[in-house]
Amino acid sequence: MKFLKKLFKFLVIFFGLLIAVLYITDTDYLIKAVRTIYLKGHTTAFLEDYKEFDNQVIDIGAPQPWPNHKDYNSAKETKLLNELNKVSGTIAYVIIKNDSIWFENYYDGFNENSKSNSFSMAKSYVSGLMQKAIQDGYIKSLDQPVCDFLPAFCDGNAAKMTVGDLSSMSSGTNWDEAYYSPLSITTRAYFDDDLAKVMNGLKMETEPGKSFKYASGDTQMLAMVIEKASGKKLYNYFEECFWKPLGAENATLWQVDSEDHDLVKAYCCIASNAKDFARYGKLFKDYGKWNGRQILDSTFVAKSVTPRFSDGEMYGYGWWLANFNDKEVFYMRGHLGQLVIVIPEDNLIVVRLGHSIEKSQGDAHSPDFYTFIDEAYEMMEN
Repeated sequence: MKFLKKLFKFLVIFFGLLIAVLYITDTDYLIKAVRTIYLKGHTTAFLEDYKEFDNQVIDIGAPQPWPNHKDYNSAKETKLLNELNKVSGTIAYVIIKNDSIWFENYYDGFNENSKSNSFSMAKSYVSGLMQKAIQDGYIKSLDQPVCDFLPAFCDGNAAKMTVGDLSSMSSGTNWDEAYYSPLSITTRAYFDDDLAKVMNGLKMETEPGKSFKYASGDTQMLAMVIEKASGKKLYNYFEECFWKPLGAENATLWQVDSEDHDLVKAYCCIASNAKDFARYGKLFKDYGKWNGRQILDSTFVAKSVTPRFSDGEMYGYGWWLANFNDKEVFYMRGHLGQLVIVIPEDNLIVVRLGHSIEKSQGDAHSPDFYTFIDEAYEMMEN
């Protein structure tokens, strides 16, 4: 009994000191990381982790359901797609042909209305909101300095950084895109309750606007610029510009750092479903037009799906770029394999949401990315 009392006392003191050290070293965000992710058996963010964070609600306007194709669900998954879905933990697989649902299926207890984390697919939306802010007169152009909105970036090379540099992933900051390291700035940003403080602490590493370097921090800074320029919360602007006009059928959630600071995690974390995510892909497929209304400037849409840098041919302004069988492809991409794939030549959109995806090997795109496309064509041909 005495041993147990001593052990208990030791543990209380140990964890008390540990927590004190975390606060002293400004790494107390790890407490939230342990509570929300690691103690639940995960080593990184997961599809339904939005339930563990503060969120803001994005409401719907007048819902515009997708029509079903005349051949709706007339085919089944190929053997290879079935195997990949099981191995990778796919929760939604949707094929949209000629703006109609050609095939849809949901797995692992999810359904067509189930919410799951978009992760970095949110970056494509934020880039579009930047363009809306330009069209609305809040931002002058892609060339306007970030310094005009964020005073922390007005010295040295930071003063050369433009709004367009943030959208095209070329800020030149020292952001470290490391998802599995508990001490990386990516992890800190995900769990810290004062995201603006984290972002304003970034330092310059190279001259901005010269080369591509994927950095979630660029999108977060872009969101801060849009909020400062427009005077609107990003989640409200998103609802006004895209979620309602595009006829989403489900209200959605966007994570914020905390109730007190209420800054949206702009580089990630919209909780929605496959068919509502697909609407934004259709908007860009149709050069920014929705039901006859020009929501986004067509010139910007074309620019978004064109590489800016020779060392970044896989990325435009908020969109990933690829080639499949000599067909141009652009797509939204998120951690663990969240995908909205657009192939304009064939008027085709393929959406895949799930728990994991094979990492790329010498290519900017996962081997699974190509398989999800290939099997869609196989299903349609058969």
